[in-house]
Amino acid sequence: MSVAIDCVAPVGSVVGEGPVWDERSGTLYWVDIKAPALYATDVAARQTRRWPMPERIGAVGLRQGPGLVAALKSGFAFIDLPAGTVRPIADPESDRPGNRFNDGKVDPMGRFWAGSMDDAEREPTGHLYRLDPDLSVTRFEIGFVCTNGIDWSGDGRTLYFTDTFERRIHAYGFDRKRGSLGARKLFAKVPEGQGYPDGLTVDAEDHVWGAHWGGGRVTRYRPDGSVERVLEFPVPLTSSCCFGGPGLETLYVTTASINLDEETRRKAPLSGGLFAVAGLGVRGRPSIRFRG
Repeated sequence: MSVAIDCVAPVGSVVGEGPVWDERSGTLYWVDIKAPALYATDVAARQTRRWPMPERIGAVGLRQGPGLVAALKSGFAFIDLPAGTVRPIADPESDRPGNRFNDGKVDPMGRFWAGSMDDAEREPTGHLYRLDPDLSVTRFEIGFVCTNGIDWSGDGRTLYFTDTFERRIHAYGFDRKRGSLGARKLFAKVPEGQGYPDGLTVDAEDHVWGAHWGGGRVTRYRPDGSVERVLEFPVPLTSSCCFGGPGLETLYVTTASINLDEETRRKAPLSGGLFAVAGLGVRGRPSIRFRG
């Protein structure tokens, strides 16, 4: 099959991240963390709407009801669309003003997870949090400088979680019913010169797709952590990915434009856009909705 990579939303986001496919509306939601905004791309019409957010936003998840659940600098919140209003739920790190929330996702049982990080990207103050449907919050001590991509294996027994600055994707044992972490092992490590591991998604064949920040690529890993294929992009800051579109056959990839010098911007003018990759011969899995 012939793989085609196309920029479907050339919006120039500062830090595009967190794509989530909503099959009900045919919409791909994603965020700009540092020029804080929520994007909604109608992939069929190739039209994108933007809602400014009141603070930095790391991730969103679909809800069973209307609107989205989100992880922002000040914690968990609901976003009500189309108004774009934000209703706070909980701030589990109110004692850590230098932290913010980064990547997150809804687990197989409908709980929303998100990791925190040091916004200055120096101290290992990032931990992992679980927001339950009753809106209670549980903290898991991780101690990463930059927590990042998160997803689960098809059977729900493995949680993949990225430690960006250590260039590692970890695989945790996961108790699906209780929503708790077990033993951790190294799943994959990104070599020097290939960027840093960022957002990720798990496809219908239980392979992990991971974006490389600064590497301009997305790697597909087999369940044993070996590299199955690599997709190269015309921009350096590939940040996250998910499957969507008809049949969940298209891989959508967010990118960033932050801190690029003038020469790099000239060579990579689509930096910060949303890309679609067709012809992969692989399907994704439906998004799970938060039950709260």
